[in-house]
Amino acid sequence: MPPPRKVELLPPELRQWLHDWWKAKGFHGYEELAEELNFRLAEDGLELRIGKSALHAYGQEYEQFVKLQDEAGAWAQQWLADNDLSEEADRHRVLFQMMTSVAFKVLKSQMTKEGEDIDPRELHFLGKMMKDIMSSAGIREQLMVKERARIAAEERANAVEALDSARDELGLSSGIIDKLKREFLGVRGG
Repeated sequence: MPPPRKVELLPPELRQWLHDWWKAKGFHGYEELAEELNFRLAEDGLELRIGKSALHAYGQEYEQFVKLQDEAGAWAQQWLADNDLSEEADRHRVLFQMMTSVAFKVLKSQMTKEGEDIDPRELHFLGKMMKDIMSSAGIREQLMVKERARIAAEERANAVEALDSARDELGLSSGIIDKLKREFLGVRGG
């Protein structure tokens, strides 16, 4: 197993600062970044120093990850919008977005390899991940069934209200209104 890269040795708060810096600066200015980061490391009493080239290599990977995550997020958001899922899907959307961004990254890395360079374990994990994503379609279907039931119940309640308000206007008896509710709306009593 190769030794960890220097950037991976950074404390979590400095790594988060690094990620925020890159997003704010558009993944440019590695020389300035190296100076700022090494100043912060010295200020915190850490002996670790990271050069511009190490930051550039890690930054390019992180930039690719951010792009994939944004792409996956946009795709997931569009998918939810196209399928008219309500806010019940918000929790699932976050998980779905994370899984698809990782799947895109693994898939892209495997596409650049040939023959013996392809790791069957990575393909196995990708297949399992894709299966899990596909099974989320079951979650989607459950959400849609609940949403349809909610809409039908709302429409039924509106129809009952309309019948009740039309009783006097149409001169119908309570018995006829109750029969209409029972036979056409599936509502008992009134």
